Amino acid sequence: MGKLSDKLLLKPEDFESSLRGMEVEGVFNPAAIRLPNGDIMLYVRVAEGPIKRKHLGSPMIVSKDQSHYKYRLNRRLKREILEKKGNVLYLRDGVCRLLNLSHLRKVILDKNGFNIKKIYQKPFFTGMPHDGNLGVEDPRLTKIGRKYLMTYVAVSSYEGASTALAISKNLKSWKREGIIFREQNKDVVIFPEKINGMYVALHRPEGFFSFSKPSIWISYSKDLTFWGEDKSIVHPRRNSWDERRIGSGCPPIKTNEGWLEIYHGIGGRGERGVYSAGAFLMDLKNPEKILARTPKTEPLMKPGKKYERKGFINNVVFPTGIVRDLNDKDLLIYSGGADSIISVRRMSIKHILNSMTHHSG
Repeated sequence: MGKLSDKLLLKPEDFESSLRGMEVEGVFNPAAIRLPNGDIMLYVRVAEGPIKRKHLGSPMIVSKDQSHYKYRLNRRLKREILEKKGNVLYLRDGVCRLLNLSHLRKVILDKNGFNIKKIYQKPFFTGMPHDGNLGVEDPRLTKIGRKYLMTYVAVSSYEGASTALAISKNLKSWKREGIIFREQNKDVVIFPEKINGMYVALHRPEGFFSFSKPSIWISYSKDLTFWGEDKSIVHPRRNSWDERRIGSGCPPIKTNEGWLEIYHGIGGRGERGVYSAGAFLMDLKNPEKILARTPKTEPLMKPGKKYERKGFINNVVFPTGIVRDLNDKDLLIYSGGADSIISVRRMSIKHILNSMTHHSG
């Protein structure tokens, strides 16, 4: 049996607001790591928005110290608003602003990965005036040797939506290394070991002109700061569940058959489409070589439960966290659902590999 179990794990009601005048609107897109004691820790994205929205305004972080998390609401945008779509205000000068702020909180799960032991209500990683003054989003966690690497999207009124890196030795204190992939580049996942002496990352850059659909790229680095040798390696496919755009989901998992990557793709009708998930397999020594991929006809995961079909954004399953089960045969996959909740699925590695077909482009 491929999917052994799944569960709605966390919802907005489980979290208290951290900012005066705000409420928790969504908790989603977590990073995941197994701790030395066997428990699993999630870094959860928590989105907070103003309780009263009579006067539309964009929240902006003003605190220089995370322990005194503060924001101000820019209400001067009222006359500049051209259009409001969901959580985004589009302004007359061509830029946009968000109606909410996102930060990260910790959640501890038991060794099984399905049961909550503790929810930390205090934010542990927030945007700052110099790093994501419009919020931080969608973390991914990788451990290489004794170092923990966290990539996250820093949303800024100056640098746009760029991906930044933070490094920790103990998962308690984090050193912010700044932007490693500049606007607009998201869905950055770093491989858990060097390949041919280089750090390796998958990412998803987007350009203003659409000469190609957003695809998954690979890049290399000697020092985690400067990345190059860029190449697009996986692309959307016509008449497929991932025909509109794709992006990396969870950090790659090493298997005997190759590097296994769980990714998301968008297809279907409507303005936003349907976010589903699939997998592809990369050669262990040359990850640019794609060996197999989820078929065009059926994703590995799709919005099936009500909490994935209805929410802040409908029809979204967005995997971002992955941990090996203690039996070493299954994977625990943590996903955002409808930009509102977090779910967990246990799936066997064998099932995922068997569900893929030989890659033909």
